Amino acid sequence: MRAVVVERWGGPEQLVERETERPEPGLNEVLVRVHAAGVNPVDWKTRATGVVIEWGAPPIVGWDVSGTVEAVGPGVGIFRPGDEVFGMPLFPRQAGGYAEYVVAPARHLAPKPASLSHVEAAALPLAALTAWQTLVDAARVRPGERVLVHAAAGGVGHFAVQIAKARGAYVIGTASAAKHELVRELGADEVIDYREVRFEDAVLDVDVVIDALGGETAERSLKVLRPGGRLITLPSGDDVPAVVPDGVRASFVLVEPDHLGLREITALVESGALRPVVDTVLPLSEAAKAHELGERGRTTGKIVLSVV
Repeated sequence: MRAVVVERWGGPEQLVERETERPEPGLNEVLVRVHAAGVNPVDWKTRATGVVIEWGAPPIVGWDVSGTVEAVGPGVGIFRPGDEVFGMPLFPRQAGGYAEYVVAPARHLAPKPASLSHVEAAALPLAALTAWQTLVDAARVRPGERVLVHAAAGGVGHFAVQIAKARGAYVIGTASAAKHELVRELGADEVIDYREVRFEDAVLDVDVVIDALGGETAERSLKVLRPGGRLITLPSGDDVPAVVPDGVRASFVLVEPDHLGLREITALVESGALRPVVDTVLPLSEAAKAHELGERGRTTGKIVLSVV
């Protein structure tokens, strides 16, 4: 099969298309013919450093996939060959999403939303599950609460805005001025231009802050939280502020494969409450270009690789 492998840890130029062995499904696994693969910041971060729990041979980055079940291993009862599926298998272990075929535990996948193309579905799993697990599982957002989403037009951010709104929250997003219209269309009640205004001067009494930026942004976010507020950071535990005011909770979320979460996301898609924004679609052979675009930090929504 065709796959994009990492020749050595380093820049985007280290992503090279190669012919590799097609994997075979084992117990409780399915073989998926990949139609599209989503691109996420973790992809280029691991490509640059090799930091991940476990790499296969050869190392193949990528976790978001949407495709068709080609074969099922012993014990699989929820899928049959021909089923259209999507998911984020094995994270943070190697899934090998930048390839024509992926083997995954069956319950790391879910039926693809019928209303979406494979490209659109591949934009969902990692970023939408991150937003879901952060807002619903970790922060437990309730109707009427005030939620501040940083980088509200980004991969995780644009899903967080929609999910928070679907949960009945009052949503405030930060984004550059050119992206304000989109963020409002996605459901934000207020949008702050972070280039012109310090967000802590524009908003107060927030119940939940979702921060995919970390560092100084996380520290400043503590100032806008009301007593009982929750700050959830996404990049890593190192971005959780060391000193947190009494009455405020700060934590981080590392997304994990989640069959039920994917089904909840599908329900939101089919109800019209959630939609992926796809910024750029490139062929699998241009994975290096996809990483170059992503590392510039100007993407609106998601970058997706078309594999077929």
